[in-house]
Amino acid sequence: MAKTLPEAFRKRMAAQLGTEYDDFISAYELPPVRGLRINTLKISKERFSELCPWKPEQASTLDEGLILLEDVPHIGSHPYHIAGLFYVQEPSAMSVIEAARIEPGMRVLDLCAAPGGKSGGIAARLKGCGFLLANEIVPSRSKQLARSLERLGVVNAAVTCAHPDSIAEALPRCFDRVIVDAPCSGEGMFRKDDTAIAEWSPEHVAACALRQKAILESAEKCLAPGGKLVYSTCTFSPDENEGVIDFFLERHAEYSLESMHRLYPHSTKGEGHFVAVLSKHSDDAGVYRKEQMLACSVKAAKKSPSVRPLDKKNGQLIEAFFSEALIAHAPDISQLRTAASGRDRSGSRLIYCPFDFPEALLSLPIVSLGVEVGECVRDRFKPSHSFFMAAHGLTYRNRIELSPASRELAAFLRGETLEFSCEFDHCGEYSRYMPVCVHDFPVGFGKLSDGVIKNHLPKGLVSQSFGGAFDE
Repeated sequence: MAKTLPEAFRKRMAAQLGTEYDDFISAYELPPVRGLRINTLKISKERFSELCPWKPEQASTLDEGLILLEDVPHIGSHPYHIAGLFYVQEPSAMSVIEAARIEPGMRVLDLCAAPGGKSGGIAARLKGCGFLLANEIVPSRSKQLARSLERLGVVNAAVTCAHPDSIAEALPRCFDRVIVDAPCSGEGMFRKDDTAIAEWSPEHVAACALRQKAILESAEKCLAPGGKLVYSTCTFSPDENEGVIDFFLERHAEYSLESMHRLYPHSTKGEGHFVAVLSKHSDDAGVYRKEQMLACSVKAAKKSPSVRPLDKKNGQLIEAFFSEALIAHAPDISQLRTAASGRDRSGSRLIYCPFDFPEALLSLPIVSLGVEVGECVRDRFKPSHSFFMAAHGLTYRNRIELSPASRELAAFLRGETLEFSCEFDHCGEYSRYMPVCVHDFPVGFGKLSDGVIKNHLPKGLVSQSFGGAFDE
């Protein structure tokens, strides 16, 4: 592996590391380190340790992070992954979550968020309280980001596909934390990604540094005084790391460097990463006020033609679903809104937003907002996969429990129907919709009809479930 490294990169790293260089190069003879982050929105660390079928050890970068000590083929196909109990994540990258010091109730912007590993970790630290805006400028990657947060069960988040400048214009000084995991030359991924090696050049490094400086300027405008700006890359280049930070601090006297660290593959069980935390001095000028944060109010809904207040007809349909399908309590109807459906303009999607979000968010291109509960079509309600996957604390009246290694579960995840002979105490029209679970954790849902569970797993997830790819 070491022989494939670009000569200019090797010379720079030799000067950069000095006596550590030989150890650094020797690390490229070893396989890359695989890790996973336990999704504490859905499962505790202790419970996951009981269920985990692999040999892990504790990661040094994050308390809920684990390092896999064995090769796990097709880990993305495992039922625990499909249920959102963990996210496959490079251990060094987890250090960004720890450095951000997220607390419940904060407003957090993850500006370059796809594919969703750091956003998922941030959401877990928020514990359902506060607001996460996860943004990705590339449309295809923004959809992947939304799917990741859906699988992880995140409720209090929005996903946008916007240029950083647009977010800065719409939401100035709004967030307590802004995370910038900047696009970079990817030197830290050389051990696991031959494409990163092939695309590397000194000119590429310089171009990345210019782009990173511009993104950081947009990010700065979004941060509230007293907040923290977290900048990270998966590269070793000083031009893209310390150089970007120094350039920024020279132009922003209101910031100070709180911490900065580098991780190398020869000194950490992981790949390469750089993280810097910048603190913004506190003042009261221009800070987002509480009255600008709206809990899906009618006023906010009217700002966007695609998001509307819940009308009486749809309200009755969703109340019928909640009363039949759920036990005890249901979501507050006032926290639901309708959104125009691209699939059937005669119907509408219902979204659940149990959190305050900035009114101006509705001026941005939104990929997802809160949790999609389902869709009302021709006087009937059809629940969505998102609602059954969400970590919203609701209890379903009926559920189907399958063993992780069972043929029935494998068939369900292939999109097949299941024969089911069990009788339920209450099985009305809407209580026939029920989650299919492993160890009480939903992997999807189906509808009971004439002794058969009709599969409602989204088609895109059927192929994904058995693709065998790591979700990093």
